[in-house]
Amino acid sequence: MASMASTTKTHFKNCLTSSALRSYLAEFISTFFYVFSAVGSIISSRKLTPDAESDPTTLVATAAAQAFAYSVSVYMAAEASGGHVNPAVTFGLAVGGHVTIPTAIFYWAVQLVGATLACLLLRVATTGQAIPTTAIAPEMTGFGGAVLEGVVTFVLVYTVYAAGDARKLTSYDLLDETGLVVVALAHGFALFVTVYMAVNISGGHVNPAVTFAMVIGGHVSVPTGIFYWLAQLLGSTMSCLVWMLMTSGHVLLNHFIQFYTM
Repeated sequence: MASMASTTKTHFKNCLTSSALRSYLAEFISTFFYVFSAVGSIISSRKLTPDAESDPTTLVATAAAQAFAYSVSVYMAAEASGGHVNPAVTFGLAVGGHVTIPTAIFYWAVQLVGATLACLLLRVATTGQAIPTTAIAPEMTGFGGAVLEGVVTFVLVYTVYAAGDARKLTSYDLLDETGLVVVALAHGFALFVTVYMAVNISGGHVNPAVTFAMVIGGHVSVPTGIFYWLAQLLGSTMSCLVWMLMTSGHVLLNHFIQFYTM
């Protein structure tokens, strides 16, 4: 028990070093920029095209804007914090043991604050224009929407695992600038696909920070916000477990085969 308390105390001390504080600032800035750009692109598209939700061209443009913003945000923060920019990504990496729980808590805090401030600034900058709201499509059941939101979050976080967290995953510790660009683009392309696929069905947040900011601003109901969070975190957890199975499962399988063929 004493050893566990000592370990926890050490983890929290490590969370207050200069490099740790730098990583929190990087996550705050990158999450702020992403949410400001993503929500701002939706506001802009709906102002230019009132029927934006049924216009395929507008949907592509909006998804592309969010994807580029996400790639830039990941690249900006990659060297300092790993470029999570998304509490679901942080949660998935924490489940896999690539981020300590205290660090994940601090990341979540700055990500949520950054997203909320981005929405508030948009509200002020657009002179009170309504922040876009999202809801499950009328033809969808709550269960179907939850499944889709979980799946798209799974895709995004699994891509993060596959591409490699720029700071934590060992195989990417020595990435050069070109490698970081490729990783950031991979994250962005994954977001493009998921947003375009889900935006008119489940809302396609794929990011608990966006959901939190909209709930705080009253643009998404609390029950809908809870639905998003549960689905997103479940999808994130599943992506971690599947990735661990993909990368380590063969070791367990070999032990199993050796045991029964002795």
